[in-house]
Amino acid sequence: MRKFLILAAVLFGFGAQAAELGDDGLHKADWMRDTFKDLGEDLAEAQAEGKRLLLMFEQRGCIYCTKMHEEVFPDPAITESLEENFFVVQLNLHGDIEVVDFDGDVLAEKDMARKWGILFTPSMMFIDEVVEAGESAPQAAVATMPGAFGKGTTLDMLTWVAEKRYALDNGEDFQRYHARRIQERSNGSFD
Repeated sequence: MRKFLILAAVLFGFGAQAAELGDDGLHKADWMRDTFKDLGEDLAEAQAEGKRLLLMFEQRGCIYCTKMHEEVFPDPAITESLEENFFVVQLNLHGDIEVVDFDGDVLAEKDMARKWGILFTPSMMFIDEVVEAGESAPQAAVATMPGAFGKGTTLDMLTWVAEKRYALDNGEDFQRYHARRIQERSNGSFD
């Protein structure tokens, strides 16, 4: 019996491995960028790489952040989308590092979160490719995804933003796009 348990543990793993945590208690992933948190500079760097700026708020001890980092982000399709399409800047809901907003305001992460109305972690804010002068990050966002979601919803949001579906004339907002993708997946379409 013991040999069977050892074999099962080797074949199936010992369960979800804990995501790597940084000194700040936040989860760290290879697709996250360590920047000076000057959003204008981050946007320019994202554009130079042909990527979209994604601001991700998390906090120490967040069970939903852990869920995303252990169950959702490691999915190969999601990891690939994050790596290929997004320039991800992590922000700490209770952090003290200064952030320079597009409108010029300079505030600690925790104060910027309050200014932007961020209440949940994780929260992902997808910034438009062009930010008008004087706009703050929420005004420049094409979408904000507050909280933890499953793989399908997360992948659909990443795809919806990367494909700029919010700008299409067909009137397919995210909810309709996501509902259509759920239906397509249930019919066996996985493109």
